[in-house]
Amino acid sequence: MSDTTAVLLMAYGSPGSLDEVEPYYRHIRGGRIPTAEQVAELTERYRRVGGSTPLLRISIEVASALEQRLNRVSESRYRVYVGMKHWHPFIGETVSRIAADGAGRIVAIPLAPHYSQMSTDGYRSSVEEAVSSLPAPLPVRFVESWHGNPLFIEAAAEKVRKAVESLLPEEAANAEVVFTAHSLPRAILQWDDPYPRELLQSSEAVATAAGVASWRFAYQSASHTGQPWLGPDILESLAALPDEGKRVVLVVPIGFVSDNLEILFDIDVEAEELAEGLDIRLARTEMLNTSPAFIEALTDVATNGAGVRAAELTP
Repeated sequence: MSDTTAVLLMAYGSPGSLDEVEPYYRHIRGGRIPTAEQVAELTERYRRVGGSTPLLRISIEVASALEQRLNRVSESRYRVYVGMKHWHPFIGETVSRIAADGAGRIVAIPLAPHYSQMSTDGYRSSVEEAVSSLPAPLPVRFVESWHGNPLFIEAAAEKVRKAVESLLPEEAANAEVVFTAHSLPRAILQWDDPYPRELLQSSEAVATAAGVASWRFAYQSASHTGQPWLGPDILESLAALPDEGKRVVLVVPIGFVSDNLEILFDIDVEAEELAEGLDIRLARTEMLNTSPAFIEALTDVATNGAGVRAAELTP
């Protein structure tokens, strides 16, 4: 067996152009064809952020930086790859490439720190299906959650401190910090899914590390499925701020690590437009993207550092 460990970084995926929105949407829906209205709405969102997002490019840059860092600090040999759940390069395509490159094992890391059965297990199923189809299946350590990793907390806190410092003194003194993450159907509460608890835990840890006195949590990016989703929604939270005497808000998307549609449209366009109409000054933290502190955190996650929960998948 090769002594090379393949680290597989996984993200949701994003179409590379407006022409790819419909097949991308269809893949999200498990092959079911979305309505023309649904495609038009999603296409318009991508159009308003320039036609595509930098998610894939950023993920590849993160992989390159992580590979260099791992090979500097470890005696083992690492190669880092990127696989997407709903668009190219698909997770299955990347696992086949890993096997062809002769790796001896895989460490699979969803680029989402918080575990949810609905989301995280989808990544796990994709990895398991891909590995089981290999001529010689590889052992896999699948990272389920890393929301409590101290280096991740510090990397996020660093972004919060930087954002607060960019505000005017009078704005910083009165800013309300709102941590956000992608909403999920409320049905997950019936499973005692740890997703809401993990989000609050990391939000509290980041707020403490960054010296934030006043903060709250809100969900964002709920889909229109006809079923209730977790709340409160960030738009509802923003609408309530003027009545509380709050005119400055700092959004911290703790559930995301890279610039994607949920950041560039849902916050930078939709939430910003609402805030402007409410005469609220809205700012947000920079995403972790390729920041050195984030690469250090991922290095720790990949090597089973503190605050990391992982499962060994039997080949």
